[in-house]
Amino acid sequence: MAPGAARGSPRWVLPLCGAALLLLLILATAPEPTGAGCAQNTNTSCEACLKNVSCLWCNTNKTCMDYPVRKILPPASLCKLSSARWGICWVNFEALIITMSVLGGSLILGVTVACCCCCRRKRSRKPDKRDERAMREQEERRVRQEERRAEMKTRHDEIRRKYGLFKEKNPYEKF
Repeated sequence: MAPGAARGSPRWVLPLCGAALLLLLILATAPEPTGAGCAQNTNTSCEACLKNVSCLWCNTNKTCMDYPVRKILPPASLCKLSSARWGICWVNFEALIITMSVLGGSLILGVTVACCCCCRRKRSRKPDKRDERAMREQEERRVRQEERRAEMKTRHDEIRRKYGLFKEKNPYEKF
């Protein structure tokens, strides 16, 4: 177990949290993009505009503009999602969002199913209350049976002694 990790938590939680924190710090300290780089690529080509990662290409009016970083999605007043391009020229922003949503949902669903399977497997390793009760009852039955056997043996020995059938053990006797 990793030092400092909470008891019972997986080993990968602490490094994952550290990586997420580092990513947030990098994104927070990233410099604001300047408008001069994107605006000069207006009326050129999509490829020339998207060489700069901070630019957004609009196919309807062939403009290259700064990606609105304060908003997650570019507003419709700048460019419609179906004609907006970011990162790759041949994929519109609408298709990119749908694809990323499906992939993200599939990933979340897969992680959830994996966690449920792991939890169920861990839970089934421990005997549940019914199994414990059945084992306890079986042990009690075994103990009672042993007591009955010992009691029957003493009764039979007494009957053998009464009728003279009981042979005392002779240490000198071979069999």
